[in-house]
Amino acid sequence: MPKQEVVSPELAVPNGHFAQATVAKAAGRFVFISGMTARNASGGVTGVGDVSAQTHQVCQNLKAAVEAAGGTLDDIARVDVYVRNMEDFQAIHAVRRQYFTGVAPASTMVEVSKFVNKDYLIEINAIAVVGD
Repeated sequence: MPKQEVVSPELAVPNGHFAQATVAKAAGRFVFISGMTARNASGGVTGVGDVSAQTHQVCQNLKAAVEAAGGTLDDIARVDVYVRNMEDFQAIHAVRRQYFTGVAPASTMVEVSKFVNKDYLIEINAIAVVGD
């Protein structure tokens, strides 16, 4: 489903690749995508120690999940991003720009102290609205 970016003149311009808010017509189906990490299809961790490589894998995993539900990355209206180091903000957003090429999803990014695997540097969950 096409989504639209919401821009308020009362808010600062986002400092990363995300929308202040998004509107997604709910005539389709909501798809709630669990937290995706840099775990690849064979079960290993891609890009140990490299946040850009891990972000690519995470975005590929999001893409695979939303496509399995009949959608595309453009259908993702919201993401929640968990990172081990907030200083990786710019590198993460540089990769996100390569995957979210249309209207960027609304987003929250939070630094966390641990993931379930010590090698994970990033995890992203998402909400998409996919047409019937």
